[in-house]
Amino acid sequence: MKRFFGFVKKEFLHIFRDLKTLIILFGIPTAEILLFGFVVSTDIRNAGVAFLDQSKDEISARLTDKICSSGFFRKTGDLLNYNEIDRLLKRGKTKAVVVFEKDFGQHLISEGKARIIIIADGSEPNTSTLVTNYLMAIIMDFNGGLAGAAGKAGMIVQPEVRMYYNQSLQGHFMFVPGVITLILILICALMTSVTITREKEFGSMEVLLVSPLKPSQIILGKVMPYFLLSIINVVMILILSWLVFDLPVKGSLVLLLAESMLYILMSLSLGILISTVSSTMQQAIFISLVGMMLPTILLSGFIFPIENMPEIYNWISMIFPPRYFIVIIKNIMIKGTGIMYVWKETLVLVAMTTVFIGLSIRNFKIRLG
Repeated sequence: MKRFFGFVKKEFLHIFRDLKTLIILFGIPTAEILLFGFVVSTDIRNAGVAFLDQSKDEISARLTDKICSSGFFRKTGDLLNYNEIDRLLKRGKTKAVVVFEKDFGQHLISEGKARIIIIADGSEPNTSTLVTNYLMAIIMDFNGGLAGAAGKAGMIVQPEVRMYYNQSLQGHFMFVPGVITLILILICALMTSVTITREKEFGSMEVLLVSPLKPSQIILGKVMPYFLLSIINVVMILILSWLVFDLPVKGSLVLLLAESMLYILMSLSLGILISTVSSTMQQAIFISLVGMMLPTILLSGFIFPIENMPEIYNWISMIFPPRYFIVIIKNIMIKGTGIMYVWKETLVLVAMTTVFIGLSIRNFKIRLG
């Protein structure tokens, strides 16, 4: 028995001396509970809402203040006409626009009812549903206050909901762009990291290094097939989304393919970087799957709106490329925007790609050159 306990003690010592094992045992569960605890939420926080007040009277101002002071919404602008609504929603910072009809307060007093229109961004069905439900609840509460102040239940604000870009709130408007984002980064990063790490693990990389090829040429030769096959993947997914889900590309198809190529190149360069810090295929697979899958699902805005998360998660999500590509693909596919609406995200992906390629080539030379 003494020998057995000695053996157990030795195993404990091995575990506590291995930093990677400790991270798997304690780091990942801690990170996951923090992520799921704060990110997976159906609450609305700081959702952007703008106002088109054609009445500008005391009652419309009171309702505007009630919406903005609720803690669920933040004001993103005051519009002058309907033509500004589409431009504002395409920028992505505003989730809904509240429109007050002309003579809003006068109609409410003289006729006992007044109309208000809620125009929501339907490209994110879950978010738009939550936003409109919260706005409707605030308006209903406002109606209760009006009835109490007037001493009767005759004065009501009648809300009308309209959806831009996705009138019927079909779920695939959200899932198709998200799935493209997830599939590309997982396949490209995972397959590239495993391919190069396998060469190192099996000892065949030395054969390549004694060849006339430069390290950059070896890397390029390894990733070129995956680059071309991933482009075919994108085209296939777009065709299927059009034929099966009736989801056409509203914007420029050429721009969408160009942005997809940039994202594929970035994902491949990330896979190469992972391979330079991994000594075995298991390590490469673990880093690629755990490091990319959860952040893409939880921190990219694919399912859960980033603005609903605590501020620290907003900053953390900025280092993950899927956050930027999902904005690009939703804008081009669903909203029909051009490069003027996604140039910032494009520059971020270009910068990330450049950094990943530079680090990969440098680490490749140091470790294997």
